[in-house]
Amino acid sequence: MSSQPSIWNEKPWWCQPWSILLTGMALPTASWFVLQRWWVTAPVAAAVLVWWWLFLVLVPRAYLEQQGSQ
Repeated sequence: MSSQPSIWNEKPWWCQPWSILLTGMALPTASWFVLQRWWVTAPVAAAVLVWWWLFLVLVPRAYLEQQGSQ
């Protein structure tokens, strides 16, 4: 087994990948069901994709790089 460090071991439950994904799916879905306007839902979905990229890809990658340099 690998003992590679994980950023997720240091984060609370509300900042875990599953909670980030569920919240990210709920926001555009709620936007669509409440407003039913694609021109509102599309930017919400785009913001979620940026949020996912930042917190699910870039931050963990930077954490691993930082741990490797110590």
